[in-house]
Amino acid sequence: MGLFNRRSQDAATSTVATLDVDPALAALTGDYVIDAAHSSIGFTVRHAMVTNVRGSFSDYSGSLQLDGSDPTRSAASIEVKIASVDTGIADRDGHLRSGDFFDAEAFPLMTFRSTQAAQLGGDAYRITGELTIKDVTRPLSIDLEFNGSATDVYGNERVGFEGSAEILRSDWGLTWNAALEAGGVMVSDKVKLTFDISAIKQA
Repeated sequence: MGLFNRRSQDAATSTVATLDVDPALAALTGDYVIDAAHSSIGFTVRHAMVTNVRGSFSDYSGSLQLDGSDPTRSAASIEVKIASVDTGIADRDGHLRSGDFFDAEAFPLMTFRSTQAAQLGGDAYRITGELTIKDVTRPLSIDLEFNGSATDVYGNERVGFEGSAEILRSDWGLTWNAALEAGGVMVSDKVKLTFDISAIKQA
């Protein structure tokens, strides 16, 4: 179920394409707050050239402004507290918070602000914006799938999205590494970001 589908009118009456807006999706238009208790923001990075380490951030907030009639007018904003990074290993998490990586004390927040949204077809979308880590801001595009909408048992109207993006951490100044005896490096430059978002519509 896409946010809108394009159809052409009969050539005898018009040669101009019109937008066939889905009323159910148009009704989703509004402001939403991300429900962190039912969402996740995570990452995966190759370790020692042979395996993947997965982690997440447990403390973040964000908002969505959805336009179900014209998704290109939708927007998103997220703030993540770097100190909440969790890979399941306390020493590794401490290293990630240190000046070798995020320097969480000096730069406590990672932020994303959208600048553009596009429908790729069906339930697939791409949101483009600016990702700031430490003192570096660079463009980032996130591919998303719209998982649908529902009213929960408390009467909250919810929407769900899941998506991913790949970045080179060195683009944001995260360059720490260590060489391996057999060749290669300890930590891959490429990082996969994952998003599983549940958001609640505001009155």
